[in-house]
Amino acid sequence: MSLEWVITILTDNWPMFLRGAVMTLWISVIGTLIGAAIGLIIGIIHTIPMPERGIKKIGLKVINGLLSAYIEFFRGTPMMVQAMVIFYGSAMAFGIDLDVFTAAIFIVSINTGAYMSEIVRGGILSVDKGQFEAAQAIGMNHFQTMINVVMPQVIRNILPATGNQFVINIKDTAVLSVIGVTELFFQTRSVSGNNFRYFESFFIACVLYFIMTYSITLLLRKLERKMAGPKNYSMIGGLPMQVVNPEDTSHKIKE
Repeated sequence: MSLEWVITILTDNWPMFLRGAVMTLWISVIGTLIGAAIGLIIGIIHTIPMPERGIKKIGLKVINGLLSAYIEFFRGTPMMVQAMVIFYGSAMAFGIDLDVFTAAIFIVSINTGAYMSEIVRGGILSVDKGQFEAAQAIGMNHFQTMINVVMPQVIRNILPATGNQFVINIKDTAVLSVIGVTELFFQTRSVSGNNFRYFESFFIACVLYFIMTYSITLLLRKLERKMAGPKNYSMIGGLPMQVVNPEDTSHKIKE
């Protein structure tokens, strides 16, 4: 590898690398947010108590079956294949001519939604059963229990897994180049095709991917610590006071 070539390629083509990195982040952010929303909705539906009989029981079974089929299909097929099927299939089968950006957001969102559904399901199962019973005892229905009691805890519990899925999405957007999305991999391939310096060009892309994923990881860890709250609190005069130095730990009330 020639350092001079790396500097030259970066100097001459930094706008293309920048546009590719921004497109990669933009698709990843929107796709992860929509996917997380899909996962939360499916998680709530999957935990609706099954009625003992009647049309509601049949309807809920059908809905759960369709949602399970969606989850298994998108978890069991590569996103590159999904991109090809959805982008070209939507035009051939339904006459829907998607632009590549809309198709990219749609593909990443529904793919992420399938994985997030299982993550949310695990988060709901981690909540103590007694909290469901307590909420029902004070008259809450299923949706009130999920929104007011369970989901605040689930969101905090699944934050590490959600961040991991976000990092995966940043890397997986590279497969969207097959349908012409101008993300970072696509731009790097164009640059290397012009100068025939593949190693140096993709080395730059490798560094940019690492900067994006590592920065996001650090930000999410900071958010996790903030949501978890400070570790040390003391109760002084009935008010919660954060411990600021070792001497103050004598005031800490142990549970």
